[in-house]
Amino acid sequence: MTKWTWSGDRAEFRNGFGVFQVEFHQSMHQHCHGQITVMESQRKSSGEEDSSGERGSLHTWKGYSYSVTPERVLLSRPVLQAALGTRHGVLLVEGGQVYSFGEFPWKQSQVSEVGPLKPVLESALSGQRVVAVAAGSFHSGAVTEDGGVHMWGENSFGQCGLSSLTVVPNPTPVAVLDSDTSPPHTIRVLELACGEQHSLALSAQHEVWAWGSGCQLGLVTTVFPVWKPQKVEHLVGRHVLQVACGAFHSLALVCWLPPQEARRPLPDKCGQCNQLLYTMTDKEDHVIISDSHYCPLGVELLVDGEARLGPGRSPPLRFQSSPSEPLSSHTSASAPGPHPSITEHTDYERGRTVAQNGEVLTTTDSDISAAGTDSDRTVGGVGGAGSRNSPYPDQAVKEYLKKLSDTSLAEETVKMTIAGASFQPPADSIDLLTSDLIPGVMPVTTSSALNSLVSSCASAVVERVVSTCEALSLKKRINYYYPGVGGVAGVPGEVPGGVPGGFPGGLVEERVCLEESIQGKKSCSTGDIREEEAEGLSRRLSLPGLLSQVSPRLLRRASRPRVRAVPLTPVGGLPEAGELLPSLQTEVWSWGRGEEGQLGHGDNLSRLQPLCIKCLSSKEVVLVAAGAHHSLALTAQSQVFSWGSNSSGQLGHMDCPTTIPRLAKLSEGIRVWDVCAGVQHTLLLADGDCYQPILYYSGQQVIEGAQDAPQDQTEGYSYTQQPVLLPFCMNLGYVSGVFAGGQSCVALADRNVMGFSASLHELAAAERKFYCKLSSVKNHILRPLLDLESLSTALGPASTVLLQSLARCYSRLCHLTGQHSASLTANLRRRREVKSLVMLEHASIFLDTYNEYCCSVGNFLVMGGFQALAKPSLDFFGKCPELLQRLAESSEENILLSDLLVALFYLPMRHLHEYGRLLLKLGTCFEVSSVDYQKLQDGCSKFEALALHLKRRRKEAEYTYHFWKSFPGKMTDSLRKPHRRLICESSNKALTLQNSGRFSVNWFILFNDALVHAQFSTHHVFPLATLWVEPIPEENTDLYGLKLISPEETFTLLACSSMEKAKWLRSINQAVDQAMSGSGQRAEPPISRTASYTFYKDSRLKEATYEGRWLAGKPNGRGMVKWLDGRIYTGTFKNGLEDGFGDYIMPSKTLNLNDHYQGHWKKGKMHGIGTYKYASGELYEGSFQDNMRHGHGMLRSGSLNSSSPSVFIGQWVHDKKTGYGVFDDITRGEKYMGMWQDDQRQGTGVIVTQFGLYYEGAFNNNKMQGTGVLLSEDNTTYEGEFSEDWTLNGKGVLTMANGDYFEGSFTGEWGSGLKVTGSFFKPNLYDSDGDKGRAVKLGRLAVRPEEKWRAVFEECWMRLGCEAPGQGENQRAWENIAVALTTSRRQHRDSPEMNLSRTHNRTLGSLEFIPQQHVGPVTMEKYDRIRHSLIKACDTPLHPLGRLMETLVAVYRMTYVGVGANRRLLLQAVNEIMSYLARIFQLVRFLFPDLPEEGGAIPEPSSDPQDKKDSNCADTQLESPKPGRVVSSSALLLPVLLPRLYPPLFTLYALEKEREDDVYWECVLRLNKQPDMALLAFLGVQHKFWPVSVPVLGEKTEVVSSTKDACFASATETLQQISTTFTPSDKLQVIQLTFEEITKEVLSSLEDNFLWSMDDLFPVFLYVVLRARIRNLGSEVSLIEDLMDPCVQHGEHGIMFTTLKACYYQIQHEKTT
Repeated sequence: MTKWTWSGDRAEFRNGFGVFQVEFHQSMHQHCHGQITVMESQRKSSGEEDSSGERGSLHTWKGYSYSVTPERVLLSRPVLQAALGTRHGVLLVEGGQVYSFGEFPWKQSQVSEVGPLKPVLESALSGQRVVAVAAGSFHSGAVTEDGGVHMWGENSFGQCGLSSLTVVPNPTPVAVLDSDTSPPHTIRVLELACGEQHSLALSAQHEVWAWGSGCQLGLVTTVFPVWKPQKVEHLVGRHVLQVACGAFHSLALVCWLPPQEARRPLPDKCGQCNQLLYTMTDKEDHVIISDSHYCPLGVELLVDGEARLGPGRSPPLRFQSSPSEPLSSHTSASAPGPHPSITEHTDYERGRTVAQNGEVLTTTDSDISAAGTDSDRTVGGVGGAGSRNSPYPDQAVKEYLKKLSDTSLAEETVKMTIAGASFQPPADSIDLLTSDLIPGVMPVTTSSALNSLVSSCASAVVERVVSTCEALSLKKRINYYYPGVGGVAGVPGEVPGGVPGGFPGGLVEERVCLEESIQGKKSCSTGDIREEEAEGLSRRLSLPGLLSQVSPRLLRRASRPRVRAVPLTPVGGLPEAGELLPSLQTEVWSWGRGEEGQLGHGDNLSRLQPLCIKCLSSKEVVLVAAGAHHSLALTAQSQVFSWGSNSSGQLGHMDCPTTIPRLAKLSEGIRVWDVCAGVQHTLLLADGDCYQPILYYSGQQVIEGAQDAPQDQTEGYSYTQQPVLLPFCMNLGYVSGVFAGGQSCVALADRNVMGFSASLHELAAAERKFYCKLSSVKNHILRPLLDLESLSTALGPASTVLLQSLARCYSRLCHLTGQHSASLTANLRRRREVKSLVMLEHASIFLDTYNEYCCSVGNFLVMGGFQALAKPSLDFFGKCPELLQRLAESSEENILLSDLLVALFYLPMRHLHEYGRLLLKLGTCFEVSSVDYQKLQDGCSKFEALALHLKRRRKEAEYTYHFWKSFPGKMTDSLRKPHRRLICESSNKALTLQNSGRFSVNWFILFNDALVHAQFSTHHVFPLATLWVEPIPEENTDLYGLKLISPEETFTLLACSSMEKAKWLRSINQAVDQAMSGSGQRAEPPISRTASYTFYKDSRLKEATYEGRWLAGKPNGRGMVKWLDGRIYTGTFKNGLEDGFGDYIMPSKTLNLNDHYQGHWKKGKMHGIGTYKYASGELYEGSFQDNMRHGHGMLRSGSLNSSSPSVFIGQWVHDKKTGYGVFDDITRGEKYMGMWQDDQRQGTGVIVTQFGLYYEGAFNNNKMQGTGVLLSEDNTTYEGEFSEDWTLNGKGVLTMANGDYFEGSFTGEWGSGLKVTGSFFKPNLYDSDGDKGRAVKLGRLAVRPEEKWRAVFEECWMRLGCEAPGQGENQRAWENIAVALTTSRRQHRDSPEMNLSRTHNRTLGSLEFIPQQHVGPVTMEKYDRIRHSLIKACDTPLHPLGRLMETLVAVYRMTYVGVGANRRLLLQAVNEIMSYLARIFQLVRFLFPDLPEEGGAIPEPSSDPQDKKDSNCADTQLESPKPGRVVSSSALLLPVLLPRLYPPLFTLYALEKEREDDVYWECVLRLNKQPDMALLAFLGVQHKFWPVSVPVLGEKTEVVSSTKDACFASATETLQQISTTFTPSDKLQVIQLTFEEITKEVLSSLEDNFLWSMDDLFPVFLYVVLRARIRNLGSEVSLIEDLMDPCVQHGEHGIMFTTLKACYYQIQHEKTT
């Protein structure tokens, strides 16, 4: 906490470092124009340096002479940012307050004078937290924390954004509103930039907003000033990072568009004039594709020469749009269109001459290195020399030039062209790029010398156009259809021509040029001709006829073997670092006035809209700055590019021209990291030999007393030829930022408290130096090597791929370092905090990148890549590779070139130690207990640990390389892999194979991924992931043995000593662990692991690949096996065999489909329940054993529309139908239910057909053979011998439907005529005995019910652990149930497609617990518990009982549905259910042994209210035997079973009782026509039982003669519920409730002690039955009678049921009159 006290001219403040006194000396002000000087004195503590204001101290000065001494401006708080105008400045201090100083005539309370003023607090901003400030020439701006903008100062041109005010005295809010939204919403602003007459704002959406006056706004408008902020539409959609303003021009730093954006197709027509942007001219031998369209709209040339924007107006003058177009009769000197970009790779040594924007110059090697990129072989992005062989004669060029009509214009242009450039260009090397080769602006003069020059230049131009431009235009056409396809690195610039009046200093009028839409797009990321370094040039030479026009050098390059090139700049950067680190893939856009060349486009034209400076697009610009008339760009490689006005040397060089960006000339090793610019000077902040920053100044020297001289007059002012070092910079401390404006300079500096500033600066400086080093290696070593023609031949395909991978990884590392250096630099300028260091918070990005790079270098080294690379490197670098030695920092003499390359590419690893050292040094600035200290310590540990790890990996790679070098041969070639590293080997006989032959040679080599056993000329590889090693105990033997287990082999290795054994054991275990987990830290790898392995020996799995879990050398757990023939098994394994649930796919050899099995396995074979889908279309669901269908199962053959659809369900034995089964032949409409043997019907059985035929009897060899009974639909019956299906043969009796019958011998097929030999009998009508004798009892020759589905019940007993029914242990059965449920739940959990509901899961969870209640005598409570657990068990198919229930329901429905719905099968269907009950009850009694037998009684508990609750609620009124007290299978199991079987069973009852029910129903319909009273009288109901009144809608209504369906209505409704119940007990319950309802209604009118007699009750009940109108009452009665619990037959329920049955028969025989 700092505390200030003021007293006159003295100030005193206190902080944690002491008390400081400050005196103000007014006498100093005369030497400081517009500044305040504060001299400070300090009461120094012992040994401490001056630390007043340890952060953000402000120093100001002018000029660069040695006599200049910076003065310090002292404020109460540290200064965070400064901004300078022409004669004023703005300061942002900690806490968000803003101070102004200098001259500000806009202040109403201040007299405008030259004298200085002390910093004044801008009180209008109090209460606002300001985060950024900006200053224009005469106005200022501030951005608040919430993104609001405040402006003040001069406003004559609208630069403050406030209408109707010429000056704004105090900070005033300016609304930045997006009018495209409704309602308009406020735009949040991040930063401001101010010029002389305009202001720019960068929004949080990274868009640019502008207001003020002039073309520097970038807005499409003719009305100035622009009072309200408007969006710069030309930059919409781009990510703008920074904006800067000169006096009359603007700069923006923009991110490249992401790849997906850059690939959008460009339009093929101009958006303004609707002309084609691309034209194609078909010549005889070649095709010319031209993209030189120029849009003439928008520029109007007036008489006075001023270019004015005229939107929507056609031009009076027309330009020629391509060289091949005839020239118009009118030509213009207005702004030209874009030119075909010409790029040609030439040798590094070649000098060039370029005419550009009217300035002709010769470039040399030094110029190339200054103006171009390292990847660019052009000057400022402009092409080099072209082919000298042109098919076009010079005469054509001369005729072309004669067409020029405006000679004086051409003369002016040529004069401008040679102004200020006096030289003699070499005759053989002229590259002329004039005004787009635009006829009409072609330089012409009457002078013979100039004529010669122009003619030769024009000749060169035409040559370039016709020879090279086709290929490059074709390339642009390819870029048009396939953006991003291109070849050579570098960004060719477009060089528009000059305009009249474009002389230096001759700025009388403003020159404007509206770039048409395609010009803007071609200069942006989406459509420009940026050629990716990754693509070869040969892709562009694809059209016939073009090769003859291309230089021989291009042809040589195109004819090389194709080597897949590697982009040395990662497209899009590192994905994981994108949001954390600054982008290096940037572009610089400029717009506004360009008379001084400050826009950087190679001309002096003005631009109304932003345009990309192409030659900076690959330079990794991280900061832009603008002086009054010059511009600066700072790159990540610490280089400064400058362009524009150079009247005082402010560009840092004296090169020409100054219209394109050129490098400022600085001494080698000077790395600039901050730049700023004033009116005529530039200030650079850089790293020198030490880590304390140094300052460089270039530009105008300010002379004492000449402060008020006009800025545009340089007489009496000296200036710099190149940047000069400011000697006082070392006294300022650690400068963190510089600012400039007008003639002044400002530096912000920090004191080195506790060494923190020094450490932070050292970290950033080291990173910048390291990035420059990496970039030098990339540009001077890696890129030239990759460009060598002989590279692929020297390396071979494998090593070439590895080198490309190395280059890719190096590029990623280099790019990350560049981003990180930019991040550290930004941290120095702003926050200067540890928590903002990306390398601490996101260290994994750095660690992973270094790991990846080290791996790629090691791989290349192991494969001998550096040795192979030595020869092409020797050819390139020569025998004295000083450059390599200098970059590799090697001082050894006579070092091999390959070793030098290794040292060079391993050099980045050293930087990890530097990271660790600097973080540790930074950590010493903090308390040990602080969070920052812990973070720095952790970061240091991570980088040091990685450095040691990568050092080990380098040793491993070198060890492996020397091993391969020592043992050349075929084995080496087959085993040598890039990622493989040697750990140890037994060539010293340290390890031998046990029991090996005397003369055998066994050599063991342990790699990081495999153990190799070599014998003579053979070897075998054991992958480490599937290798287990165990030490053999040494107690009994003197052998030092290791047992090695692999999936197919187990062998013992013998070591020569205990130490050697321990070494190999440790090495193998660590290698295995490393191969599995990547750590290698565990002493022993896990015995259970996941790995992949291909078998080579195992007969069953030979050449199959297993991937999954292993245990001690065997597949164990979940995994997958793939065979070469296409078989795939996915499931669980045990001891190397399929065991458990699995999925198996097997391709069919004949059909082009797969067999698919899904089910259980045991010991490698299908065993248990499963589903098998055959390729033929058949589907089997059921049991398997030993890969065969065995047990119960269902086979579906074909589909309903196939040739022979059928379904079999029943028992299988060894893949054949054997035992009881049901076969449904859908084609013939027959269903067989009987015994089978070896897939044939054998034994007794039943057949029913869809035509109503019924047969039961014997079958033999799949035929009806033997005794049988045949019935037809009309009850014609044959009982006798059969020989074939439906063929009678032998003795028998044929009985007609009317009772007549034949007895004798029969032959023939049923339905097609029978031969009979025998007697015919017609029984006497009164012979009842004969009738009885002829009745056939069905079912005698069918399979007995207990013989049916035995396999189903046997499987259930097996699941319970019993070999035979009832033979097993009860406890084991319960354990098996729990295991089955748990296993099934896990299986369903692992298979998402088999998800269980939450309720189902809860049910299973409760069933998994083994119940203890079943021990001891069964009481009613236990009985109910047993009943509920049975209901739960039967509800889930995962429980053995539930599975049994599900299967029984399936077979029952399969039997009695469809053709099986035959009335003659009713008896068998009923008996089958009774059989189910008996056999299930046996299972239940096995699980609950204390449950009484069938018919046994449960002990009655003492009188207890709970007893009644548990008993049947029907037992409340009449005491009778309670069914719940007697144990019966029907009472216990029918409620579970019958509802599932009810539909097919009731259908059979309905068919059987069809005739009787029809008679009953006809009578019901007749009698129900009667009203209630008539029907009651007809039925003989006594009058006392007739209801007098009945409730209707809640009101009592009297019964009259016409009343219908009102009497006994509640009883009628109750009885109707009989059709909605399933079990006999439920139906009997309904009958009982009906009687109770009748009684209740009768008792309402009679006395309470009334008792029914059957004579009274029957007529009333008959009335209720009639009114209930139950359609199939006969079926209901028969079902109850057949399945009713025997214990209730003679009780109350039995009597009531008998009454209902009597009513049914009474209704059938009722006579109505």
